[in-house]
Amino acid sequence: MPELPEVETVRQGLARWVIGRRIDSVEVRHPRAVRRHVAGGGHFADVLAGRTVLDVCRRGKYLWLPLDSGDAVVGHLGMSGQLLLQPATAPDETHLRVRFRFADDGPELRFVDQRTFGGLSVSEGGATLPTEIAHIARDPLDPQFSDAEFVIALRRRRTEVKRALLDQTLISGVGNIYADEALWRAGLHGARPTDALTGPAARRLLAHVRDVLGEAITAGGTSFDALYVNVNGESGYFDRSLNVYGREGQPCRQCAAPIRRESFMNRSSYSCPRCQPRPRAMLRG
Repeated sequence: MPELPEVETVRQGLARWVIGRRIDSVEVRHPRAVRRHVAGGGHFADVLAGRTVLDVCRRGKYLWLPLDSGDAVVGHLGMSGQLLLQPATAPDETHLRVRFRFADDGPELRFVDQRTFGGLSVSEGGATLPTEIAHIARDPLDPQFSDAEFVIALRRRRTEVKRALLDQTLISGVGNIYADEALWRAGLHGARPTDALTGPAARRLLAHVRDVLGEAITAGGTSFDALYVNVNGESGYFDRSLNVYGREGQPCRQCAAPIRRESFMNRSSYSCPRCQPRPRAMLRG
């Protein structure tokens, strides 16, 4: 599933292409793509026609487009969603779900989603921050993110550190891939109890989370298949820089020990057995 770097890459691309443009019409081709818009696809299209896009914003893994009406289009890519800018003459994609045409006859915005786990909706009065995503925490790249508050909240949790990193109400945008990469850089096993972390260890981890996310954005995100692409249909290449994720049995780039894979929440965690030893009772960072 796309994480913060992938969504931010899409946000940056959208910002270059849609800010200031007036929506002429919207075509909903699959009702599941707007299932979160409870009034239905027809209403979704009607309330957007004639509206101008003022900005493209992000909170964690969610995007929203503030409109001149005071409303906002909220989007989540799910596992396979793509927001593509295409010439009107381009053939329709096989899994095209929603099409936005603009009054300037420039490139269309198309929401393409093979698995239909993503979706779009209109948030009434949500231009500043849609209420649907207000519960999501700020991400560590947000200028208003508080390092001190995060460290305090993290150490108060009674859970494992990787579970805490994936908790979008604590810190947003971090998913399985980048959690593993940040934990490797910090020398912490994902099962380390959060209440056993010292303040310096928690701050070290946060710094590595921030570094990993920033580097991944520069690389355009991580693409393991054709499902994640930017608005121009291009794949990211941060997968070339992954140190542990997906590298089971390969040598650690730091100590050469074989990378291990462990089951985690119906997914997999990757770590180095030497650089990230499993926690023992009362072990502190």
